[in-house]
Amino acid sequence: MSPNDQETWDSIAHVITRIREGVPLARASKEVGIAPEIVVDLGRPALRKKRGRYVATKTDHLLRMISTLTVNGKKLLATRDSRQASLVGGHWAAVQRYLQTGDDSALRRFKNKRVTDASGKRHSLLTDLQELDRQASAGVLSFESMYAGGR
Repeated sequence: MSPNDQETWDSIAHVITRIREGVPLARASKEVGIAPEIVVDLGRPALRKKRGRYVATKTDHLLRMISTLTVNGKKLLATRDSRQASLVGGHWAAVQRYLQTGDDSALRRFKNKRVTDASGKRHSLLTDLQELDRQASAGVLSFESMYAGGR
């Protein structure tokens, strides 16, 4: 997928997420910087009309590129399951909480959890505190790096 196409799909997924949070399509599209018509056209499987307004379905199967954390560092994965993307987002939040406060309680719920990519391959989420500390010391886990894609 070209970088431009990847950016379009990422934008659509962000708009769908904002709609799930209760933001109207027009406003969510404007925030993300993509035309509402494109969101409706390409994101139709994740949308339905309710009383004349578009609302997001509870889950969707839109393509997303997600950056996940493994023992070998960050890895960019494609997924077609919004629940998998949410799982990875929660994991990143738990990692950041641990790195900022030393509190690993949120990370514990990700122990032995795996995320499934679009091809069905499962990837373990990193919860080993020593490895997290090592990667953080190496600069792999800065907040900005979470969104910078793979390696």
